[in-house]
Amino acid sequence: MRLLGWLGVSVVLAGVLTGCSQPVVVDPAPYAADPECARVMLAIPETLGGLEMRDTTSQATSAYGDEFTILVRCGVEPPGPTTETCTSVDVESGSQDWLLVDLGEDWQATSFGRTPAVEVLVPKERADQAVGELLAELSGAAALAPSNGLECT
Repeated sequence: MRLLGWLGVSVVLAGVLTGCSQPVVVDPAPYAADPECARVMLAIPETLGGLEMRDTTSQATSAYGDEFTILVRCGVEPPGPTTETCTSVDVESGSQDWLLVDLGEDWQATSFGRTPAVEVLVPKERADQAVGELLAELSGAAALAPSNGLECT
């Protein structure tokens, strides 16, 4: 009887532990198969804002954190000329521009001036005031995509 109890506990624990390792479901971006996304994603940091990278279900994506997960997708449609809020982050190779959009519960940042573009979704519970710091950590990787000639003004 005692053995059956331990087996039951083992089965429950195994289910709980494997639940923690489930990949994050992320829809791929339209141009995720672009070879330049491979270069970008290989340079994405293993940790972002102190959060460990998690497995995802799609190519050219990454996720960070268990609760209020930060999502990164390479291969989104590169934005054209715009009046959206644009910020520049200095990187070793120069600078990386980002368009910032307030989506209510999330901040959406899209690399600007690069093709393919990188999109970052940051829940406000995670980093409402520190989005710029997270973008600084990702800018070196995003800047590996070829320039398309657009810059923040």
